[in-house]
Amino acid sequence: MRRGLVHVLAWLLATGAAVTLSWWGVHTVLAGTAYEPPRALPVPAAGSSAPETASAPPTPAASPSRPSTAEPARPAPTPTATATPARPRTSSPTPTATPAATASGRVRSYDTDGGRAVFDLGPADATLVSATPGAGWSMQVWKTASWIRVEFVRGADRVSVFCTWHDGPPRVEVGTY
Repeated sequence: MRRGLVHVLAWLLATGAAVTLSWWGVHTVLAGTAYEPPRALPVPAAGSSAPETASAPPTPAASPSRPSTAEPARPAPTPTATATPARPRTSSPTPTATPAATASGRVRSYDTDGGRAVFDLGPADATLVSATPGAGWSMQVWKTASWIRVEFVRGADRVSVFCTWHDGPPRVEVGTY
């Protein structure tokens, strides 16, 4: 009986030490990260008579760099002649672009059959504010120094929202494949 208690006590101590060591390792890794809840920008629906505000959205607190969850796991293609995507055909229904003033530029929302992409268009560049796929659609985002492409995919259907600013102010094209 005493030998069984010694084995149980040794097992409990070893298990407790393993759990403590594992928790300490995970805690050490996760302590350096910070969770920032997604920012919501005021983008009124198309055709609404809601007044637009000129106030800037709050700036997020500084945090260590972390990978974006909206980007694919594979590296983004480089802007070369072979990697540049073909120009999409412009879809017949044009997306609704709803401007909202911000401190950095114009926030425009592009609604497509595949989902919604929202860009902050500055005078010489652009940033992706958010991209939300529609029901049943998935999405992928590519970013380079001179363009951003958001592609919504459902089966064989593809809708791309392509924002470029390499040779002038940002412009957005929506295409269906």
